[in-house]
Order: sequence, then structure tokens, then C-alpha cells
Amino acid sequence: MQAVTDRQFDQVIETSTAPVLVEFWKPGCGHCQALMKELEQLQQELGERVLILAMNVDEEFQIPAELEVSSLPALALYCHGAFVKFIGGLGKKDEILKQLEREVGR
Repeated sequence: MQAVTDRQFDQVIETSTAPVLVEFWKPGCGHCQALMKELEQLQQELGERVLILAMNVDEEFQIPAELEVSSLPALALYCHGAFVKFIGGLGKKDEILKQLEREVGR
């Protein structure tokens, strides 16, 4: 899973031809680590149909503040360069996939 910084964020989101899923996480967060494993599996399953990124909120502050990320892990979906929504059902790949399909289709 690719890490993304505040500085790179807008460019990566705006230039991606695929929907982008961003996990906001921090080291030491057990739920964050569990979600990361699920997202890695999801990335392998979906390949280039979705771009999955990770942003460490201990190192990056601007984007999490703009999105008012208050609890971790948080999972944000972007399509065509624009924020769509936060995705619930955290922790389970199948639930994340269902919500992705609802928003972006297959």
C-alpha cells in the first residue's frame, strides 16, 4: 500500500483515473493495522481498478484536519478528484468492497 503525504495528496487524488481509497492511520493503532491488512488484500483483488493509499496522521496534519478526521482508522473515498464519502464497515474487506461497488460500480 502506497503512503501519501499532505504535499502529494491533491496531485495524486486529482490525477488518478481510478477511484482512490485513503486510510488515515497512526502507528500503535491496532485497528489501523488490521484495516491495513484488509486493504492490502483488497488492492490485490482489485488491482488497478482502485488506488489505495495510507496517510500517517502522526506525520501529516493538513489533510486530516481539512477532512475533520477525529477517530482512527478512517477511510475516505475519492472519485474523479473529489471527496465522495467516508466508508464505514471498517476492518472487513468484504464490507469495504460492497460500499466501493455501491459508489463506483464495477
